[in-house]
Amino acid sequence: MKYVVDADYAQFYKYRHRIGGDVYLSSRNPEKTRMVFTLSDGLGSGVKANVLANLTAHMAEKLSFSPLDAEHSAGIIMNTLPICKERKISYATFSIASLTFDGSQNIAVQLTEYDNPSAILFDGDESRSIKKQRMTLERKGAFKDEHIYTSELTLSNRQRLVFFTDGVTQAGLGTPLYPLGWRKSAVSEFIQSVLKKDPTISSKVLADTVIRKAKSLDGGIPRDDITCAVISVRQPRDLIIATGPPIEPLHDSLLVKKVMCFEGKKIISGGTTAQIFSRELSETVSVDLSSWDAKIPPASAMEGVELVTEGMLTLNQVAHELEQQTPIESMPDHAVKSFLELLQVSDRVFFIVGTKINEAHQDPSIPFDIGIRRTIIQRIRRALEDVCLKETSIEYI
Repeated sequence: MKYVVDADYAQFYKYRHRIGGDVYLSSRNPEKTRMVFTLSDGLGSGVKANVLANLTAHMAEKLSFSPLDAEHSAGIIMNTLPICKERKISYATFSIASLTFDGSQNIAVQLTEYDNPSAILFDGDESRSIKKQRMTLERKGAFKDEHIYTSELTLSNRQRLVFFTDGVTQAGLGTPLYPLGWRKSAVSEFIQSVLKKDPTISSKVLADTVIRKAKSLDGGIPRDDITCAVISVRQPRDLIIATGPPIEPLHDSLLVKKVMCFEGKKIISGGTTAQIFSRELSETVSVDLSSWDAKIPPASAMEGVELVTEGMLTLNQVAHELEQQTPIESMPDHAVKSFLELLQVSDRVFFIVGTKINEAHQDPSIPFDIGIRRTIIQRIRRALEDVCLKETSIEYI
């Protein structure tokens, strides 16, 4: 069994701020042998903090893919960052997790940290210590020696690496329950309790749970930007999407067999495609009026399938939302949101695309970008691979 990486983050900005000083980046090399996740916290908040954190995170990301070792790369970042004239401290902090895949079950991780709270390693629902090496960096203008910590570890099945900014550890600061803030030890205990209740929780949901708890400790009014990122290793969660009728009607039964024998979640997209499944399986397709939306056709339900949707309009909107990186939680409850939620919790996405031409989509009044099914599927696939770092494959029938 090849294990997969489920990495995601969640974030709240400081109260009444529309731009945050915390920046999270994720990227993967073209060969898919390296993944880098970076979290930077700019000094203060707002635009200036955002610019500095962005500079730091993008620099860290580029250097992580270079031949330079972690200590040399961190030194370059530190010597590039300006120092605050008043407080004599760096204008941004950072945590960098660089993952390497060598074909084995375990995934090698190089962790580099500067002034962010220390990352926490979980094996199942138990925390594990991380051995660190300290590098001292003397910088002109700083009032003290500054330290960069590096760690080398491996992640295997059911292990998680959780890292966050000080908006998490300082949540609740000054309250009777947490006069010194939430602190790392209490954060670790909270995460352990969450993992005990739901051992299969996704990285996105776990990160969201942590920042919501931090926000609640601040009385629902974040006093700082709050960001949490989670990297999990687990068995892959698979999703298959069938859209469009086969070019030959004789292949209808083959399409249905391929999908229904698939071990994972299933989406059927397209009215004609849904009719094929309904006929071949003798199952009723019922419209779900609770997902009604003025712009998005409602979803439907069928036994044995997680989601049934209309075709082109829905797929085009899914592609758009993925490309724009629209937060799912901000969307109304409609078919596109349900589609995106299934994509989010899946690691590998398999497409089966029918190649029969649908005359309805040759109507010149229909926009060109929703007139060609394969074009839309390729857009979704690119976004899933480039933005969401998921594995995909396409089969045409």
